[in-house]
Amino acid sequence: MSGSGRRGASGYGGSPLVDEAAEWLADQALGSTPVGSILSGCCDRLVAAGLPLWRSYLAYRTLHPLFASISLIWRRGQQLGTISHLHEEAFTSEQWLRSPMNHLLERSLPFLRRRLTGREAMMDFPLLEELKGQGGTDYLAYAVPFTTGAMEGPETRGVLGSWATQRRGGFSERDVHDLMRIQRRLAVACKVQIKDQTARNVLDTYLGLDAGRKVLEGRIRRGDGEQVHAVLWFSDMRGSTRLADALSSRDFLDLVNSYFECTAGAVLTAGGEVLRFIGDAVLAIFPISENGDGPAEACARALTAARDADARVAQANVERRTRRLEDIDYGLALHVGDVLYGNIGVPQRLEFSVVGPAANEAARLESLTKTLHRRLLLSEEFVTRLPGPYRSLGRHRLRGVGEEMEVFTPREELAAGR
Repeated sequence: MSGSGRRGASGYGGSPLVDEAAEWLADQALGSTPVGSILSGCCDRLVAAGLPLWRSYLAYRTLHPLFASISLIWRRGQQLGTISHLHEEAFTSEQWLRSPMNHLLERSLPFLRRRLTGREAMMDFPLLEELKGQGGTDYLAYAVPFTTGAMEGPETRGVLGSWATQRRGGFSERDVHDLMRIQRRLAVACKVQIKDQTARNVLDTYLGLDAGRKVLEGRIRRGDGEQVHAVLWFSDMRGSTRLADALSSRDFLDLVNSYFECTAGAVLTAGGEVLRFIGDAVLAIFPISENGDGPAEACARALTAARDADARVAQANVERRTRRLEDIDYGLALHVGDVLYGNIGVPQRLEFSVVGPAANEAARLESLTKTLHRRLLLSEEFVTRLPGPYRSLGRHRLRGVGEEMEVFTPREELAAGR
């Protein structure tokens, strides 16, 4: 294909407005614009430059515990659509296997064009029939890898995309040249943001939202941290040693993950920060600050999470009994105190967590749930900050803690705490 028209500022024989769109994409690669905004901004500028765009599609791999890939769909005059594809179905669904994008990857093709109307029409993919039914006349798909060479399968990092028009006669040769030029610059701009998004996903997944944000802000040296006042959550699964011996490794891992979904999942739903998984224990905090939750609000969130965890465990156990599996049981302590929240470890391997006497006291308080046969125990520091109907279980000495601590439990006792 050969270009036509006045030679632009970039030396390409195309519209100066298309050159401006290309320059705009270069600027986005240096900024922090989300991928969806980059796609929308690019398409809007191409339309302003006179290209007859009706629909644009962009997909890319992501590193996320739930999703394998993200798809974005831009349509002229409509809001951007976003689809997150689960790992178990992203590249195995019938829709994917019969798609032009899968065809590109299977054959390591850089692009594919299909006219949707006229004598040259070729409708060899279900998507093309769908687009034609919506008034589409021409379709151009492409694959741009983030490495040299071609994209060779779904595991290759890069972007897949397409352009479609409703103009009678489809794209002109000049339109195709402009789009093929722009799509590489679009891929470069998106690559930077995809890598940034991937880094955030990984840090949020392995460190938590707040800790991940702090690390990205540059707090990566050992000792970087701050003193925080917080509600401390410490929960531990019951009978784990016996179960680990009795179950296969896969069954025990499934059990532990189910328990974490009930307990740590409840913490996250209530707005807490899960800091560590210590074997089968969960350490979490609900921060107390002048600019955030006060003491009563943070304690209320933690108690709401405790009740939610209990309900989740009860539901999980109903399902487990249908499979003749043993119930999940656990102990939980809620405490309030000051802890150092920051990087601990060795310079080559750090962990963002909390340390201090209050964290140790929360763990010791949780151990007392076994002796007192209660699922949930509350410290005196907790109940003085959140008025409510509590039952005192007396004063007890915690291992490694100097003074005795009065211990409480809610009057509406949890399912396994009677």
